[in-house]
Amino acid sequence: MQTRNPILDEFAKLSTSAMGLAQAAGEEAKSAFRSQSDRIAAEMDLVRRDEFDALKAEIAALRAEIATLKKPATAKANKPDTGTSTDGTRLPDAAG
Repeated sequence: MQTRNPILDEFAKLSTSAMGLAQAAGEEAKSAFRSQSDRIAAEMDLVRRDEFDALKAEIAALRAEIATLKKPATAKANKPDTGTSTDGTRLPDAAG
């Protein structure tokens, strides 16, 4: 035989609503903390991780491109000049 106790029923309803209120307050506090931290990060002018990784990859690609562009220049600088030892001006011939 089961009896209904109105005091226990009211206590159960009250505790259920209190738990719901505590959960909602926790979500609200989390949301407020996140927005506050986002605002602080924006004021500090910080970079997000995905932007940093994209810039890092772009810099690596540019360094590789610069290295490939420098290869012909260094090869040309190491190559000895062929031809005469003059500066390219013509010497006067015997006729004057």
